[in-house]
Amino acid sequence: MLVLPKGIRHMPAHLSRAVQETLVEEVRSIVQQAPLFVPAMPRTGKEMSVRMTNCGPLGWVTDKERGYRYQPTHPLTGEPWPPIPDSLLDLWRQVSGYPNPPQACLINFYTPEAKMGLHQDRDEADFSAPVVSVSLGDDCLFRVGQTTRDGATKSFRLKSGDVVVLGGEGRLAFHGVDRIYPSTSALLKNGGRINLTLRRVTKPDEGAV
Repeated sequence: MLVLPKGIRHMPAHLSRAVQETLVEEVRSIVQQAPLFVPAMPRTGKEMSVRMTNCGPLGWVTDKERGYRYQPTHPLTGEPWPPIPDSLLDLWRQVSGYPNPPQACLINFYTPEAKMGLHQDRDEADFSAPVVSVSLGDDCLFRVGQTTRDGATKSFRLKSGDVVVLGGEGRLAFHGVDRIYPSTSALLKNGGRINLTLRRVTKPDEGAV
């Protein structure tokens, strides 16, 4: 039996097929308003292998010039991000254990060749709020470690409809995606994986909703 680090919760098949299909349609609508873009690493400008966009009052972006940050507008169109779908707000209320709503939903699209190196989600002001992650489409090999980069890691497979929560002692755990397993899901017409990551960015006492 896989024992995950404290604060990391894996909820297999948490979302029904019908809910997943609805979410995919909502993501398509979001992408029409806020097109996918290719993020780049700070300083080096090296492009990531995923494409991304956001919904919510704030969106996470990165580029060579200004690095990792949250901002209220799309970096290419300059338009505000679309709102977070109600179904995701409901999910947050169900699993987060946090009294205030998320402010950002990062949408990552993985092709069969894409991956995500080990990293921490630490660009937020309130680490008492968890990170809630939703998998849609093809399976992936997800790796999670400790709060230091050299800590021991464990890998397990995430399937479409799975939900992962990084909270408490696991809020700053290093995590990443080692690989995608192509053609393991028929949810996305052309294959690939969508990852939705709900985050609270500011502290409630900072005057934000």
